[in-house]
Amino acid sequence: MSVVRMQVGRVVAAVAVIGAVVSGCGGPSQAGTAAFVGDDAIPLERVQTQLDAALAKKDLIAQLTAQGGSTAGVARSIVTRAVLHDLLALRAADEGIVVTDAQVDAQIAQNGGADALLDGSLYDLPTLRERVRDDLIAAQLAQREVGGLAVTADLVAATSREKADAAAAALQAGGAQADALFSDPRTSARGTTFDAASSPDNASTVLFGVPVGTVVAFQPSPQQSTWIVARVVDRRTDAPSDPAAVSSISQSQLVAIGERLLQPTADQVGIRVNPRYGVWDPIQLRIVGEDQQVGSILPPVAS
Repeated sequence: MSVVRMQVGRVVAAVAVIGAVVSGCGGPSQAGTAAFVGDDAIPLERVQTQLDAALAKKDLIAQLTAQGGSTAGVARSIVTRAVLHDLLALRAADEGIVVTDAQVDAQIAQNGGADALLDGSLYDLPTLRERVRDDLIAAQLAQREVGGLAVTADLVAATSREKADAAAAALQAGGAQADALFSDPRTSARGTTFDAASSPDNASTVLFGVPVGTVVAFQPSPQQSTWIVARVVDRRTDAPSDPAAVSSISQSQLVAIGERLLQPTADQVGIRVNPRYGVWDPIQLRIVGEDQQVGSILPPVAS
């Protein structure tokens, strides 16, 4: 769960992006395939094998169900991880990142050993090792960029989806209507800069995954009425940063940032999901039910 802290004038929102899951219905266009990452097919058999291993852990499944989860949600999470795995493999190949078995072994040992990790998760051993390897790749991706990574955005707060969509359309179009959105400093701010080193939680959000000129509108938490509308006006990879802040970023934060840095790759190759699982939500970087997307992304308007 990614936490976002954004200041819009005097409006401070501390919110969480929650990936809710619901069951969908199947479709014939992707029979035998859970999802495509570009031309790479993720077979249903791979998902079913991991799902069977998860469902065999009946005590953990019972706890999950008691907390409102479902087997459909578990399946959706498995497909999400498979998509992220393929995206990480693409980026690792492009950037020459190699994670060895010894590194995976060391990371597992540092976190209590395989038995303890398996007891507390729905993974079997091969899936656990794959997840650890993926996390190490994501952390390395983040470490390469986090020191100089900064995004500047114009921000507007909205109180409903309709108002957020209208504000997003105005921001995308520009001109007088866009300027009018910034008349109230209590609900808007121009040129707010977030740097990854000092605000790593922000660096794992959609603002850091889209190109300059993009407008995003999203509801950070279904439990709150606030919507955030933002236009990215600058993105730097050479911004000055505090070395102490960089070194204090946790491993889990690095993993989340590294996964967010996959968004341009996902946009480039394309993610297609079997309708039985839902749709790919680039804001949450996960597969969700079609009615569970938390916002929209409007591309830059061509000049």
